[in-house]
Amino acid sequence: MLSSESTKKSTKIHNHTAHDHSAELKRLSRIKGQVEGIERMIHERRYCPDIVQQIKAIRSALKSLEASVIEGHMRHCVKEAIASRDAFVVQEKIEEIILLVKGQN
Repeated sequence: MLSSESTKKSTKIHNHTAHDHSAELKRLSRIKGQVEGIERMIHERRYCPDIVQQIKAIRSALKSLEASVIEGHMRHCVKEAIASRDAFVVQEKIEEIILLVKGQN
C-alpha cells in the first residue's frame, strides 16, 4: 500500500493530455510472463545459473521499459510544457527529468 506521501506525489496535478502507454503495457505483460516463468523454474528446482540468466533478462526488459516511459515523457509531456510557454510548468518538467536521471544510478 502507498504511504500518504507517495500518494501525494503520484496525484500531483499534471496539466497535459494523457500519453498513450499501450506499447509499455504490452512490454509489461511480457515482463509479467517472464517473472511467472522464474517462479515456475524455482518450483521445478531448475539450475541456478538458468534462473539467474532469466532474472538478468527481466532486469534488462525493465530498464528498456523505463527508457521507453522516460522517452515518451520527454517527447509528449515535456514538449507540451515547452509549447505552453509557462515557465513554471517547464521548470517542473526539467526537475522531473533531473530526478529521474539521478535515480538511475
